[in-house]
Amino acid sequence: MSDVLLPDGISVVAAEYMLTGKVIKKISGADLHQHLLKDLNVKGGSCFYLGSSEQTLDKIKDKMAKEYPNVRVGTYSPPFKKEFTVEENDAIIDAINAFEPDVLFIGMTAPKQEKWAYANKKRINSKMICTVGAVFDFYAGTVKRPNHIMVDLGLEWLGRLINEPKRLWKRYLVYGPVFVWLIGKEFAKKALFRRSLGHAM
Repeated sequence: MSDVLLPDGISVVAAEYMLTGKVIKKISGADLHQHLLKDLNVKGGSCFYLGSSEQTLDKIKDKMAKEYPNVRVGTYSPPFKKEFTVEENDAIIDAINAFEPDVLFIGMTAPKQEKWAYANKKRINSKMICTVGAVFDFYAGTVKRPNHIMVDLGLEWLGRLINEPKRLWKRYLVYGPVFVWLIGKEFAKKALFRRSLGHAM
């Protein structure tokens, strides 16, 4: 679905090590967002924020004007619903394409944002599309990101669960264990294969 997938989660980092032995670094959406804004500010580029409420988008624009004054910023707050009508979708894409951003940031919660980006990427006139979810709220200050100690310890997910239990309990307490079980199953399969290969030799 994506051209580039980033390990935005300690579980992905752990899974990579278990299955391949490779040590990779967690790259959060917030870190990617900050890196791109710094780059755009140096180059005098532009970005477009699709998602969230008008109030949150206004806070983002105000903060951007202070921290990254050389970046041209566009925004669009889409209807809060599971699926857009054809007319709504066309209006969103027209707004993005009229702005022609270097980077399009999408914050409509997962997996809706990823599905929307994949379905519409060929119609979008932007050099880069990034689905960054909660980063909109983190940057605007409407939701507090877990402190750097929790982030460094690989416990950002726990901090987010504590801050937003109603919205995130299913992601971390249902889907999380399912992911761990699937990775464990794959790890056991690989271990059995290596063992049988060793016996055969």
